Amino acid sequence: MLKKNTEFIGTVSALGSEGEGVVETEGGRVFVPFCLVGETVRVHIVRAKGGAAYGKLLEVLVPSPDRVEPACAAYGKCGGCHLQHMRYEAQLAWKREKVASALRKLGNIEAEVSPVVPCEAQYGYRNKLQLPVGQAAGETVVGFYAPRSHRIVPIGDCPVTPWSARAIGLIRRYAKECGAEGYDEATGKGVLRHVVIRELAGKYIVTFVTTGSLPQEKKLVGMLKEVFADFTLWHNKNASRSNVIFGKEFRLVYGAGVFGAEENGIRYSAGANTFVQVNGDIRGKLYEAALSKVSEDATVIDCYAGGGLLTAMFAKKCRQAYGIEIVPEAVACADALKRENGLVNMENHCGSVEEVLPRLMRTVGEQATLTVDPPRKGLERSVVSAIAASGIKRVVMISCNPATLARDLGLLTGSLREENGAIVKGTGDGAYRIESVEPFDMFPQTSHVETLVLLSHKEPDSHISVNIEFGEGEGQISLKEVEKRAEARK
Repeated sequence: MLKKNTEFIGTVSALGSEGEGVVETEGGRVFVPFCLVGETVRVHIVRAKGGAAYGKLLEVLVPSPDRVEPACAAYGKCGGCHLQHMRYEAQLAWKREKVASALRKLGNIEAEVSPVVPCEAQYGYRNKLQLPVGQAAGETVVGFYAPRSHRIVPIGDCPVTPWSARAIGLIRRYAKECGAEGYDEATGKGVLRHVVIRELAGKYIVTFVTTGSLPQEKKLVGMLKEVFADFTLWHNKNASRSNVIFGKEFRLVYGAGVFGAEENGIRYSAGANTFVQVNGDIRGKLYEAALSKVSEDATVIDCYAGGGLLTAMFAKKCRQAYGIEIVPEAVACADALKRENGLVNMENHCGSVEEVLPRLMRTVGEQATLTVDPPRKGLERSVVSAIAASGIKRVVMISCNPATLARDLGLLTGSLREENGAIVKGTGDGAYRIESVEPFDMFPQTSHVETLVLLSHKEPDSHISVNIEFGEGEGQISLKEVEKRAEARK
C-alpha cells in the first residue's frame, strides 16, 4: 500500500492530463510532476489515498532524451508552467495525444487529430502579465502562485513574457517607495492586491488593484513613464475577501484608457477588462483556420462572441455575421467595432446562446455556420440541446479544455448521451459528425492546448427505396404521399 512520506524508485510509464509523470507500483499509481516517459526517478510520496498517490520528484536517475534544462529559475515552484523540462517537439506530440486521449476516454470518440500547430516563439509569447502582490515574513512579495495554492512564489523575471522583468521591478519599487503594502489574504490587511498589464501593439494597459485608494498615483505615473514609453493606467478597487482579481470599480488615472490594434484587417480597441488571446502568433493562426471553414457567401452565427473581433472577421469575409454575447459591456464593444470598421452586415445580440440561437435560426435557416468559443467549463447542456435542435449544417468549435470539449462533442455526435442527469456512453446516433480536429499551441511550456473542431450535420440518405402497395382504385399517388409514407417507415 502506498504511504505518505515514503520514498521509492520507479519508472515513468506515461504522462497524465496535466503533463505529470505516471509511475505504476505494486501499491497503485503515483503521479509525479516534472517527469518524462521512460525515466527512472526517485520519488517522495506527499499524499496517498486508496490506490493513488502524489509524489515529489527527488532525483532523475535515468533521464529521457527529451529532457532539457528549464529556462526559468522558479520552474517547479511557480505554478505557471508545467513542461519547461520537455523538448518542444515532445511537448507538441504530447499535446496532440492529450486531445486524442480526452476524446477517446471522456467522449467515447475515435477521431483523427491533426499535428499541433506550433508557436513560432517557445518563450516570450505572452502579451499579458497578471501578478498577485502579497505578504511573506512581513515583506511585500510579487510573483506567481505556487501550484494548487495562493502562496506567492517571488520572481524577478518570467521567460514567457518578454517585458516582465521591467514590470516586476517597477511594482517592487512602487510598493517600497509609496507605502503600497502587499495584501495578506489571511488577514485582509494590506493595500496592493494585483497588477495586471497587457501589451497591445507596443502599448501597455496597466491596472493596479488595491483594497482602497491608490497611494501616490502621480508618482506611480512618473515611475511608469520610466519603464513603458506608451501606456495607460487604470485603478481598480477590490475590497472583498474573495480571491477574484478585479472588483467592479475601474477608474482611469492616466492616458486614453484603451488602445487600438488591427487583426486580419479589423481595427479594434482593448481596455483593462477586454478579453484578447494572450498569444498573438497563435491567435492569428487560429482565427485564420476558423475563417477558412466558411465560404464567402455564408451566414455565420458567432456564439460567445465577446467583444466581437472574430464576428467582425467573419462579417468582412462572409455575406452576413451575427454575434451572440451575454455580457452587455462586451456587446457594446462589438457594436463600436462594427461602426469603426463599417460592417453593415454584422449584427450583435445581447443574451444567452440558448435563448438567442433558436430565434436567429428562424431568421437565417439551417444553412448557416455556427461558431462557438465557450469558457473552460464548456457548453451548457441547454446550449448543446439548442445546437442539436437547430439543424444547422456546420459547427466550428474552439475550446481551451480538451475534457469539456470531449464531453460536448460526445453529446453532439451521440457517442455520449444524458440519462437521468448523468452522462453515459451512447450509440453514435447524434445530429453531427466530426470532420476535423486541429490543436493549436496557444500556451507553450504549459499543459494547456487550444483546439479547433469542425462538425457537419448528418444528412439522411438522399435516395430512399420505398415499396408502395396500391389499394383498390389507387391509380396514382402524389410525391407528397410518397414522402409521408417513407418517413413513416424510417
